[in-house]
Order: sequence, then C-alpha cells, then structure tokens
Amino acid sequence: MNSAGASVGMSLLGSNVVDGLDGLDELRKRDDANPTPTTSASSSPSLPPASPPAVDLPPCFAQLHGTAASSVSSAPDDASGCKGVKEEKAWTAPASRKSLRTHNPIRALVDPIMASSIESGKERGDGKDQISLALGDPTAYGNLPPCPAIVSAITDALRSPGMAAGYVNACGTPEARAAIARHHSNLGKGEAVGENAVQITADDVIVANGASGALELALTALLDEDSLLLVPRPGFPLYEVIAQSHGATVVHYDLLPDQGWQCDLDHIESILRGEEQRTAPVGGKVVRGILVNNPSNPTGAVYGDEHLAKIVALAERYRVPIVADEIYGDMTFGGAVFHPMANVAARMGYGVPIITASGLGKQYLVPGWRLGWIVFQDSRHGAIDEVKKGAQRLAQVVLGASHLAQRAIPAVLNPSDEADMALIAAWKNELYATIEKQATLLCGLLDECHGLSVIFPEGAMYAMVKIDLQQFDDIYDDVSFMRLLLEEENIVVLPGQAFGLADEGTHVFRVVFCAPEEVLRTAAERIGSFCVRHRK
Repeated sequence: MNSAGASVGMSLLGSNVVDGLDGLDELRKRDDANPTPTTSASSSPSLPPASPPAVDLPPCFAQLHGTAASSVSSAPDDASGCKGVKEEKAWTAPASRKSLRTHNPIRALVDPIMASSIESGKERGDGKDQISLALGDPTAYGNLPPCPAIVSAITDALRSPGMAAGYVNACGTPEARAAIARHHSNLGKGEAVGENAVQITADDVIVANGASGALELALTALLDEDSLLLVPRPGFPLYEVIAQSHGATVVHYDLLPDQGWQCDLDHIESILRGEEQRTAPVGGKVVRGILVNNPSNPTGAVYGDEHLAKIVALAERYRVPIVADEIYGDMTFGGAVFHPMANVAARMGYGVPIITASGLGKQYLVPGWRLGWIVFQDSRHGAIDEVKKGAQRLAQVVLGASHLAQRAIPAVLNPSDEADMALIAAWKNELYATIEKQATLLCGLLDECHGLSVIFPEGAMYAMVKIDLQQFDDIYDDVSFMRLLLEEENIVVLPGQAFGLADEGTHVFRVVFCAPEEVLRTAAERIGSFCVRHRK
C-alpha cells in the first residue's frame, strides 16, 4: 500500500466514515483525542490483533485501502466524487532489437546440459570429480603461469607516478599502438620486401578489450543490416553472434576435415560468385568480408603460405576485405609455421585490405586482462579507409582498454633490452613445448579409444575428435555423446554443433589440452571406458 492509502486506512479505524478527502484532518483530530492502546500478537500473546470495525467505504476509499497499485494525484474528481484518485497501470520497457538478435549458440546448447551437473565426485557418489576439456582458458588449471615480463610490466606501472590511473586515447596509448605497429611490421620481415614490405603505423592500430572486443569493433565498422559475412564452419561462434546482433547475415564456408581443416576454396568462390550475380541488378557488393581464423579455434589447424595466398587471390578477384582472427599467433607446433595474412597480402601487391585481430591473452596467458587490438592494412586502392575511420569513431563509445593493462603491450612486444627479449623468447619456447607435449598426449590417448579418431592439431589449444556413430549403440550425434559423457564420467567437452556443424554429417567434439598431464590422462581413461561401455 502506498503512503496515501495507509493514512486513509488508519484514520478509518474506530471512526465514522467522513465522505471525501477533506474530512481526513477532522478524523485525525478525533484519533488523537481518543488514542487506541497498541496491541500485537507478539507483545500480548493472549490478545489477537485489533481488527477495524466493518464500515461502508466510498468507492475511492475502498480503492485506496485495498489496492497497492493505486495512487493519489492532482487528477480531476472521478464520477464517484473522489478527488485525485486514479489506478496506476503496469508498464514495461522493451529490449532493443540488437539485444534480441544477440544469441550465443554455445550457451544455448551447453547451459541446459550443464545445469544439472555436479562437479564434486563425492556429491555424485562415484568419486569422479568434474574435468573440463571444454573451456578455452589456458590458465584454468593454474599449471601454465603468465609470462613473467608481462607481470613485471604491470608491477612497475603500479609503482610509477600516477600508477596508470588516468584516461587515455580511446584508440589506445601512443606507446601501446606504436609497439603493436612495430610488432606487426616486423612479422612481415623476410616475407614481403621492397615496395611490398609490411608498413604498419600507430594510426592503423586500435587497442580494444581483448580480441573479442577487437572483432566486435571491426565487424561493427564493416557490417550493415543488408550485408553478408563469410565465416568458417566449424568456427568460433562469436563471429556469428556479432554479425547477427547487427542484423547482418552470416554465410558459412566449409573447412575440410580430411585435408587438415583447410578452407574449402571452391565453396568460398561459389558463395562469392553467387552473391555477385544475385546483387548485380541493384549494384554494390553485399558480401562485406571473409573471416579467416589462423591458427584455428576449434580445429587447431594452421594454414600454410600457399593456402593463404589462394584465399587472398579469391578475395582480390571478388573485391572483398579479409578479417583475420590471429589471436593465437605463433602458438604452433609439429613443424607448422604461422604466416600472418597481412604479410601474404602485402607480398602479393596489396590488392586486398586485411583487418587483423590479435592480442596478448592467449599467447602470453593473460586472457582475463582483456588486451586485444585490431590492425588495418589497407589495399593499394585505400579500400577500407572509411572503415578504419568508422572503427576509430566507434572506439569513442567505450574509451578503449584499461590504461594499466596497456602498459604490458610495449614490454612484451618490443622489449627495451636484450635480457628481457631473451627471457620472453625462452618462456614462449617452453610454453609452446609444454602445449605440444600435452596435445600429443591427449590426442594420442583419445585416438586409441573405440569409435574415436583425432585430427591432430598444429597450433592453438584445441583438437577435434571425430565420432564414428556406427561403432556405438545408443549415441546418435555429438550432443548425445557430450550429454552421456557428462552424466556417466563427469567429463565436459564441446560438441561440434556448438561450432556450426549441426546436421552436416560430421559428428565431432572439441577438446582443450591445457590441463596438467595427470588430469589429461584421467580424462582420457574415463572417455575410453565410456566408449567401450557404449560400443555395439
């Protein structure tokens, strides 16, 4: 009840009803002259709480006394003669169209399955504590510490005057942007020389909140509601989430599992050719970009120079920019070599603009620090100059990444002395060797399981495991495999449907191999037992 209704209700107790609100003061004076002793069930257990006598209330008083959603205002008298009384109607604010278009397929698929899971083996009653091979966070188990140089950089910043506490340019600090520009220019040395050398400037760089934030910024500047974005299948779902939130349409191009998950170039060209013909009568290109993820999440594929050159040639033929998600950078093993897409495009004469998203999170094991960036390498025609300016304007909305965190960027990308450079190089070599060892261990064990075969990765932190459904009795797709594995063995993996492989005839699940070796062994042993138990 609101305050007006409470006052009216109390004034009616033990009193005759006085018509109209003008009589309230008179009623209040009578109550003050004849106070009623306070009685409650708690203070006098033998006496029940006092109840007001039955009275005939005018319509307006009955409304105030019994309806909490009523209010008193300066509205004109209603037909019953009540002054200023009106019923308040409930109302809601609608969600924006963008928010309603935002849908994460991993969360939609996995959360309902995980909702009833129990992490503790003791609570389950079988002693099987939950082991997650699903989370793409290399720091989750604590066995892979961050790069010492990046930690020292933040410690030094906190000890410095001002402690990096103030605002900075929305596109990033000058030092961070310059370091990123030098780093990406240096990545091109030896691959593109002379007039085709990679020459990135600080103005080509925007620092963002992680590589995810960088991708969101880049795609927001690139896409409109009537545009298309080509993304890989299987692929990281964030691309689709961002594009569809803006009303753009995603078209999947296939990755070929039997060819190490390389891009299906024929499929890409068929999409581009079809869209070019479809939009020719109205003019203008609907396809705004081709997204290429290298090294790949979820497949662990690393693309060779020749394969990337074919993608660039396709993009140049159809005049489509390439968005290169290279967050894992040189995190490769097994002899694979990382080739930045921008280097390939530069060597081929700058015919295609490249928008590169990268960051420190995965390569230096600080994903929670949210340190990413985008780099614009335009074509010789200046094809994405307006897109870059648009992204710079959009950066003003969030005012960039943390000033403190940005202090780490120059420290690791462009160390000030040779000792720091040697320390970082040694740390990265040890990290990559550890990840390769763990990948070899887990993938080897899973490849021996009944009905499973592993497509061995060459980089990143992931591998895809194929499920031969013909070898199992009661497993009909990758989601049912995941659900039963969680129920019976308390092991979490991500089904291929979470990465766009629904109803495509290829049933796989993704594993992350960053956990300690003993955890990986236990997980593989449980998965092996599960597969034997469900074999035909």
